[in-house]
Parts: sequence; structure tokens; C-alpha cells
Amino acid sequence: MQGDDLPKFVENPQNFVDLNTLGAEEIAGDYLEWSWSAATALNGAHIGVPTDVGGMAVAYRTDLFEAAGLPTDSTSVSALWPTWDDFIKVGEAYVAQTGKKFVDNSSQSIFFQAVNQVEAKYYSPDGDLIYDSNPEIKAAFDLALKADASGISARLAGWSDGWNTGMGKGDFAVMAAPSWMLGSIRSNAPDTSGLWGVAEIPEKAGNWGGSYLAIPAGAKNPQAAWEYIKEMQSPESQLEHFVTSGALPTTPGVYADPALLEYRDPFFPDAPIGQIYTASVEAMSPFFIGPESGPIGTEFINAVVAVEGGSLSADEAWQKALDNIKLAIGE
Repeated sequence: MQGDDLPKFVENPQNFVDLNTLGAEEIAGDYLEWSWSAATALNGAHIGVPTDVGGMAVAYRTDLFEAAGLPTDSTSVSALWPTWDDFIKVGEAYVAQTGKKFVDNSSQSIFFQAVNQVEAKYYSPDGDLIYDSNPEIKAAFDLALKADASGISARLAGWSDGWNTGMGKGDFAVMAAPSWMLGSIRSNAPDTSGLWGVAEIPEKAGNWGGSYLAIPAGAKNPQAAWEYIKEMQSPESQLEHFVTSGALPTTPGVYADPALLEYRDPFFPDAPIGQIYTASVEAMSPFFIGPESGPIGTEFINAVVAVEGGSLSADEAWQKALDNIKLAIGE
């Protein structure tokens, strides 16, 4: 189950085996508290074990940075943008120097990363909808529009054909890179192996994504399913998954393991990936994810995409997003 979809499942725990009946409480302490507790229903039933989290970072093309006179090592690049305003300024300098666009898009690489760094997101900690009144959401939205207006964005929507091919062609120099995104870069731009770096996200902290394993209530052999989950999502197995596939563990007990901290991916040869992603997750402030978080986020992204595509003005975008959200969630 995807993390953003989890709340809808948690609202219906009767559809799943309560993992506490199989011994889940005995291993709960192995996992990030906020990630684990998100799968606990109001009646106390626990329905899922977190398999990974999406610590955030920025992937960048070292060859394009070098051509623009920018540093290329991870530490120096991270130091270029302690804040999002600094990120935009670096982008403006890159565009001025090269005549090329800096970031793939403003909707996902800026808005959706910034909105996952907030203290509270679309819901209050008590579960009340606040997407239209939370100043942190408006600030993230305005930041994305500011970045687009600055001319640094290639305006290539994530997972579009242009975005897929643009990675390899050098149509942009940086992109959002939650830990799971590194696999997309490898598959979409295989010829650029060794030309990518990974740097800290502006403001350093945040999480985008994550998944859970659950057992349906009708499972014929829930005990065997539980033994599989417990073994394959143990701290030791999650560490192995990270090294082999890049899935960032939800088990903080391995965050200090040299196998994670010293890991280097040949595709991103100089990037201390384990250090960057675990630091991002450890520094974040967990926020409440509600049953409509997914649709709400989609409509905010759609509004930014509409501005990038020229079908909506920046002045109209916020209200249009709010109107579409009300329709989407039936308010």
C-alpha cells in the first residue's frame, strides 16, 4: 500500500488482519515511530509494516554543472542552496551562464518537495482539513510559482515523454530525487551513468513516499504471510534492500551502519546517498496524512502544471486549486 493511500485503508481495519494478533507489537520499536503509527487504526488494530520511506534530495548532472562553472561534489553543491530562495538564485545563474533550463519542473521538484517539509500539511494534527488556511501550504505553492516565473524551469511534467527523455539529453540539470527516484534516473537515462550527483534538499529535511505491506482479512495463511513480512522487512533485510535496490529503510537502527553510510552507487559515484537520505528523514517533522491527502496534493500540482503550460495565470492558480479540491473531495 502506498503511504498516501494508507489512511483510506486504516479507516477500514476490518479488511485486514490485525498484525498485533501475530506479534507486531514485539517489533514495533524497530521502525520509525511516525511511520509505524500511521498504520494503526482508531480501534488499535495495526494493519501494515512500513517497507521504505522517501527521504528527499536533489539529483544533478555533474557534467552540466562543470560546464556552467558550478562545483560538482555533493558537499559543495549542497552548500549552494541552504534555502529554496538560494536554489532559485543558483538556477537563475545557471540559466544566465548556459542559456539552458535548470530544473525539470516547478510542480514536483519544488512544490511537492517543499510541501513535504512542513510542520503540518493538509490536515491538522487532530485530523481537521487545513489545506486552504495553512500558511505553509500557500508558501510552498507560491514558491513553485516564483520558481516558474524566474525562468529556471524546463516545464517538463514528471513522467511525461519529454521528462523521460530530457534526463538523458540534458534538457535540465537538476530534479527532485526522493530515494526511490534514483531508479527512474537509471532506467530513463542509462547512458548518463557516472554523470549524476546527489545533494541535500534545500532546508535539508523531508519525506516523499513510502509503502506498507498488509495481510488481507481473507488470507488463507496469515501466519505464513506474517513470517514473510517479519523476515523480509527486518532491519537487516531492509539494509540489504537499500544496498541492492535503493529502498530507504524505515528501521532507524541501521542508519548508523557503515554499509549504509559508506554506500556508493556507481551511477551516482561520488554521492554519499545513505548519509543524505537518512539525514533528511531523521530531521523531518512528521505530519498527519489524512484520507484525502492524495487528491488534495494532486490538485495543487495540477494548478502549478497549468501555470507552467500557460492555461492558467499565476494569479488565478491558488483559487483554482482550492475550487478543484472542493470538487475532488466533495466538500
